[in-house]
Amino acid sequence: MNPDWQNFLTLHGAIVEAGVVQRFGDTAAELNATAINTVLCDLGQFGTLRVSGDEAQSFLQNLLSNDIREVSNNCAQLSSLNTAKGRMLATMLIWREDDDYLLQLPLVLCEPIRKKLSMYVLRTKVKISDASDEIISLGLSGASAQEILRTQFGELPQQHLGVARIALGSIIKINSTRWQINASIPHAAALWPVFSQHAQPVGSACWDWLNIRSGIPVILPQTQEQFVAQMINLELIGGVNFKKGCYPGQEIVARMQYLGKLKRRMYLAYLNSSDVPQAGDELFSADMEGQASGMIVNTAPAPGGGWDVLASVQTSSHETQKMHWKSLLGATLQFLPLPYPLPDA
Repeated sequence: MNPDWQNFLTLHGAIVEAGVVQRFGDTAAELNATAINTVLCDLGQFGTLRVSGDEAQSFLQNLLSNDIREVSNNCAQLSSLNTAKGRMLATMLIWREDDDYLLQLPLVLCEPIRKKLSMYVLRTKVKISDASDEIISLGLSGASAQEILRTQFGELPQQHLGVARIALGSIIKINSTRWQINASIPHAAALWPVFSQHAQPVGSACWDWLNIRSGIPVILPQTQEQFVAQMINLELIGGVNFKKGCYPGQEIVARMQYLGKLKRRMYLAYLNSSDVPQAGDELFSADMEGQASGMIVNTAPAPGGGWDVLASVQTSSHETQKMHWKSLLGATLQFLPLPYPLPDA
């Protein structure tokens, strides 16, 4: 986290650890507020890579799972970077800033993914830099979020992942109640007290919980190379384009879509445990004879206690078996409905 921005947040009551806002007060109260009120989050758990240069578009088009040509100053998109075997190295939110492409992904993956992308640059007219200290992303969520932004900025985008260009940066519509504002540090510092008059500041776990409840997966170091896109529903939320042409892993992803039988899907679940589940933890069911039947993708504390998780599991086990965390003796997952339908449901 940029030291100036961290100092600003600390002065406004933030408890910051390892460059991420943990809370402003009581985490449980903040989670409850996130569930029922309008909240304001610093999204410092994510970083941003800037891809610029005359060939930036074609460079990314050849590497990512979505059609980068559809990203414009008015439209963002979800996408992924995969291995040649179709296994995901990162998921990301992408938007444009004039001719540059901005790739937002977990901060801990920014430098490894920057290095990975740089291996493909060669003589291409492309520059990849880490803009995490330059671009501040704020999250605004709740029933009043849209009205707060409309009062401040006027007309807002109507479509999913629509982008509004504003003098200080950009606004991305995540869904009808969630918005992301991207700005420089001075502009973010000017907006924070305006937003916090109408929205309660909360820690990063609250935004992570909102992503989980929205069924939006985030690849972390613990889950790199564990999933093909369909195993975590990325194609269902617009992160894969099956007509764009070649990219690393494209043949595997396409074969699974059109020729294979998908054995795993991602589900939303609740885990009642005093211990802390982690991304990458294995899940077990009685039908798999000691082998793992799934894996936790993401986890966040749930309002009221326990944990909400996204879990990629065997569809057959999900339909017929109880799913247990870490072993057959572990806590049982209670499956919840996702906010979008699964094709095989």
